Order: sequence, then structure tokens, then C-alpha cells
Amino acid sequence: MRKEVVLITGAGGEMGQALITQLSDSGVNNILALDIKPLPKPLRRRCQLALQGDILDKALLDRLVSEYSIPRIFHLAALLSTRAEFTPEAAHHVNVDGTLNLLKLAVDQSSWMGRPVRFIFPSSIAVYGLPDLETKAKVGAVKEWEWNVPTTMYGCNKLYAEHLGRYYARHYRQLAARQQVDHIDFRAIRFPGLISAFTMPSGGTSDYGPEMLHAAAKGEPYACFVREDTRMPFMAMPDAVKALLDLERAPRENLTTYVYNVTSFNPSAGEIYALVKSAFPEAQITFKPDDKRQGIVDSWPLDQDDSRARRDWGWQPDYDQQRAFEEYLIPNIKRRYAETV
Repeated sequence: MRKEVVLITGAGGEMGQALITQLSDSGVNNILALDIKPLPKPLRRRCQLALQGDILDKALLDRLVSEYSIPRIFHLAALLSTRAEFTPEAAHHVNVDGTLNLLKLAVDQSSWMGRPVRFIFPSSIAVYGLPDLETKAKVGAVKEWEWNVPTTMYGCNKLYAEHLGRYYARHYRQLAARQQVDHIDFRAIRFPGLISAFTMPSGGTSDYGPEMLHAAAKGEPYACFVREDTRMPFMAMPDAVKALLDLERAPRENLTTYVYNVTSFNPSAGEIYALVKSAFPEAQITFKPDDKRQGIVDSWPLDQDDSRARRDWGWQPDYDQQRAFEEYLIPNIKRRYAETV
């Protein structure tokens, strides 16, 4: 008998670490964690198996198919937006070819098990592309099907991967003599910027928010790369993990789409600065917009319309802006760096 596991790719990233911790705390003890880098020891102890490997390594993925039963996949591995612009071809390999490999693994697993693998995919606000600030202000909160014209490689990758997921779920090998529907159960979430108190930002263009907080707590100067009036949606990391798990648990018959927006609050960079300064009065934060990175953030919407998620699977964030900063981010970040002094 093959061992049943929950596969998490990109397990060592911000979201992966938070997801493993939440699943472990809730009693899930059969986690198979996969990351290109070694997982921290405390995280490895929460997993049945922690593998260091590449999602582009087809031999490794074939081995997983043969050795494990994998009814649930959280495919979090990705090359994020800022890094992707420096190496767009490498980003395409990781974000598209890697996702294609995992989708094929899911199809193979579904065939083994005789039921669809549940495939959870974090997409991004980067799939949107607004042409200018006037349009951005006019349209406000965007719906899932609006303005899907990304300006970054990361956004293009995520949007295409959503389409791949839909294809593998409903249309895979549709000309085969014996067509099978529901090959996999694909579910995607378009996240806003994410802020974690426990892991450092790792290459996202929305990371100016968490970077302000972590730099202030460490007593390091920070030059914010966007204007003070820059506004976009954000979410505290616990709510991001909650969204993944809520969507994963939702009955398929309740879902009306494969891709959902979720969001929580949408402060300006100046408002984040004020919150950070109130908690860390000695913080040395300046604003030095980088025109190119500013242009990317300006192409993202002011807010996301997540009414569909609220209606279909009861999405509701636990952390609004005040609670996110006062109860989660600031106390935990202060504690984190106090312990390292």
C-alpha cells in the first residue's frame, strides 16, 4: 500500500511555513514537504517527510507518484514577481513548467486513486493589469474576469497556470476515445499582498509593506520603493492560510468558478508607514520610489472584489487592518527580534 500524504510544494516559503504549522497544529501529521532548499529543523519535525528537490525534476515527481497516495496538493512553489523580472525565462520554467509537472502528477494520482485529486493553487493580484492611474481609480475593486492583462512575467505565469488548471480539471485529453471528466479538482485563489510576522519577505513586488515592519523592528533604515499614496490590497498571513484551507474544504458543488479573489484591507504605503512609526517611533523609513517597480504596483488594482468567495464558500477574513497590525504583526515581530538580541 502506498502511504497517503498531503503534498506541499514551496514548503519553505512564507506561505508554506505558515500552512505546515497550521496543518500540524490541527492534527495533520502526514505532510510531505517539498522545497528546493532544506526546510528549517522545527518545520521538518512537523512533516512526515521533508524532501529537498526541484519541481522541474520529473524523475523526482515520478517517484512520488509511485511511492505515495496524494489526494491533496498545495502547489505553492513559485519564483515571485520582482525576481521573475530579472530572470523571466527562469520564472517561466518554474512557474509554468513546474506547475504543468504538478498537474500531470495530479492526473496520474487521480487515475491511481479513482477520484479527483484536490489541487490548491495560490494565484496573485499580479494577473491584473490596469493601463493607468486614472483607470485604476475609476474601476476600484476588480472582479475575477476583469483586466486580466498582466504586465509582469509572474502575472502572465499565474494567469496561464489558472487556465492550465481549468484545462486539466475539465478538458484534459478531450479527444481521447474514453474521455474522463473531473480529472482533478482544481481550485485557485488570487491573493493580494501578504504580510507575515514570522518569515521574511522573499521577492514580491508588494513586499514594501512587510519590509517596512521588519526593518523597523531590527532598527535598520529602509527606503520604500513606492510612493506614499500607493494603495493596493493586503492580507495577514494567517488569513491567507485560512483561505487556502477554507477553499480546500468547500464542497465542489458550492463552487461556481475555478478561481477566486480574496482580500482583507487596502492601506496606502503612507498609512502603513504611520502604523509602523506608531509602533517603532525610532524607525528610519524614507520614500524613494523606484520607477520600474512603482509602475508594476500601479498596474495592480486598488482592491479586489471577493464577493464570489464570500458567497460560494463563506470567505471572511479574521484580520482587518487594525487587528492585523495591533494583534498579529506588531507584537509578534517585536517578540521575534527581541529574542534575537
